[in-house]
Amino acid sequence: MSKKGILLVNLGTPDSPATPDVRKYLDQFLMDERVIDIPKLNRTLLVKGIIVPFRSPKTAKLYKEIWNENGSPLLYYSRLQAQMLQERLGNEYHVELAMRYQSPSIASALANLKAGLVESIQVIPMFPQYASASSGSVMQLVMELVSKWQTVPPISFVNSFHDNELMIQVFAENARKHNIEDFDHVLFSFHGLPERQLLKCDHTGSYCLKTADCCQTLNDTNKFCYSAQGHDTARLIAKELNLTRDQYTVCFQSRLGKEPWVQPYTTDVLKKLAAEGKKRLLVFSPAFVADCLETLYEITVEYHEEFRALGGEHVQLVESLNDSPVFIEALAGMIK
Repeated sequence: MSKKGILLVNLGTPDSPATPDVRKYLDQFLMDERVIDIPKLNRTLLVKGIIVPFRSPKTAKLYKEIWNENGSPLLYYSRLQAQMLQERLGNEYHVELAMRYQSPSIASALANLKAGLVESIQVIPMFPQYASASSGSVMQLVMELVSKWQTVPPISFVNSFHDNELMIQVFAENARKHNIEDFDHVLFSFHGLPERQLLKCDHTGSYCLKTADCCQTLNDTNKFCYSAQGHDTARLIAKELNLTRDQYTVCFQSRLGKEPWVQPYTTDVLKKLAAEGKKRLLVFSPAFVADCLETLYEITVEYHEEFRALGGEHVQLVESLNDSPVFIEALAGMIK
């Protein structure tokens, strides 16, 4: 009996924390025209001539800090999610996992689905909020690869799932493990993007420039905006936890370069909260479905140390969706 193909795609991870593998990963990642969206010659000079040679050894040290007996946490949890989803869906489905960068590749996963003679393919970029540099990049590569097949099966994509009720429940339940009343403030820290990328996604050409606080409310005009979807995710989690608007802040981390990125920056928010006398912070990172470098090191180590240096006491990460059976139910719901 023919099966329905499901392709889960996460961002990616180096094959090991060794500098050569990190260099290979960063090179593929940053050379993506949707990630650093500048002319190819400029991108090549910047990435291969400056960023990768200087950043690789430093990034390799960070990966070594989070690498464990299971290897890369992102890859470990991604494989577990694919396995759990296959078990949940049963024999009518063929689930494959891929990484946009490095292994397992999208090309190999698609080849496995093709060899399995699936009757259709549904692609789920594992990013709750849509962004051109993440979900858009996955969709583009899948379409490029499948377009070369002689027989193209029915294919569909999940654009985003920022407001999925079960996903919201998992994040909220993970937060409750830490006794929210013990914290002075809650942060929803999303991965950052250059402002120009959000402006390019404004198809009206004017909404983002003319509307004050344009990302605060999700509507028909900004429904595909990464920042607006992020604010909506935060609002829904806060509602689930009965948080008032003054109890939480939406911010953005992982800025690269000197040009303006989506604001406020998480580091600036840490300074502001420390100056206000806040001591203990609970931090969500709802742009990720599995814990990774940005959560396990950037938030748990870097932001914790930075906040303590500013006079704070503790930054507590809310774990990601990881191996939650409820999140697997969320994925199954999107598919069925």
